[in-house]
Amino acid sequence: MGSTEDLDYPQIIVQYSNGFLISKVMFTACELGVFDLLLESGEPLSSDAIAACLGTSTMGMKRLLDACVGLKLLAVEMTQERALYRNTEISSIYLTKSSPKSQYHIMMYYSNTVYLCWQYLADAVREGRNQYERAFGVSSRDPFGAMYRSDEEMLKFMAGQNSVWSICGRDVLAAFDLSPFTQIYDLGGGGGALAQECVSLYPNSTVTIYDLPKVVQVAREQFVSPEERQISFHEG
Repeated sequence: MGSTEDLDYPQIIVQYSNGFLISKVMFTACELGVFDLLLESGEPLSSDAIAACLGTSTMGMKRLLDACVGLKLLAVEMTQERALYRNTEISSIYLTKSSPKSQYHIMMYYSNTVYLCWQYLADAVREGRNQYERAFGVSSRDPFGAMYRSDEEMLKFMAGQNSVWSICGRDVLAAFDLSPFTQIYDLGGGGGALAQECVSLYPNSTVTIYDLPKVVQVAREQFVSPEERQISFHEG
């Protein structure tokens, strides 16, 4: 049973019910380019300046920026004339496109694909199947239908995969000692970031990425250079 305090004011229920709002604030700030602009500017900017640069309404941008301050994604400095906004360190590292540890692309995948599917969670529970057809008009029988519904979305998903591996791939690969294995196979290796981490951590190994033909083509063109000779591909 909950404590009397919990029953008098259901804080955990309130937190859960508002959780999606927090996610969408972060996704929207990423999509509009707020964090990128503040990084590139090299100095704090007013809400009016940010709105003008990004082509948004001044009122809407002011509210978005203040929400990001509350979430500690931005910091604000109050002057006599106006409020000036800047990135926090965590936003500069993980939410700007140019950062080596950027999570921008996976944020966009969550916002544009996962978020939409979860609107139909009740239908998914009733029917026991994914909701790609309702969300995107693609067959629910195609497990990659939503992720690869266009070339642009496929590229975003692969970049999102790579961004996740950029911050946790080495830890995953180091959880077990793979040094005795000189040939390693990465099933569904996508953009190749995990394979790149693998040959970096285990320099005597080679990695073969198995994936769909169109995924392999994009990986070769966009993510894995021919000079990375320890990484090869197999279409399937």
